Amino acid sequence: MDQKVRNYVTEKVKELTGAVSCSAEAKAAGQAWLDSAGTDREAEETKKLIAELEMDIMPVEGLIAFAESEAGVQVFGADTAKNVAAHGRELQASGEKYCDCPACAAAAAILEKKGELL
Repeated sequence: MDQKVRNYVTEKVKELTGAVSCSAEAKAAGQAWLDSAGTDREAEETKKLIAELEMDIMPVEGLIAFAESEAGVQVFGADTAKNVAAHGRELQASGEKYCDCPACAAAAAILEKKGELL
């Protein structure tokens, strides 16, 4: 992988792992990737990171469905859940594919480089 891509992805992985909305699994995969940079484990950890991000990134339809569910209301509270659902519909109307929370935004940026990472 070229150094410019490595630097970009390193920055995005740090954003991902620092995001409050990042899952524990994605944090672990991100940290493992950072720890493996430049080693013989890097290719394997890159594949693991990509697989984890592909599982974790929230499609905007999923965001809306979750926010409008009972579970979403329990997580966000009723008012915030309504706002999250409305925001999701705005994202959907503007053609966005994924949630734009910090973790999903970082994941999307990393996944855009998937071809250059593998």
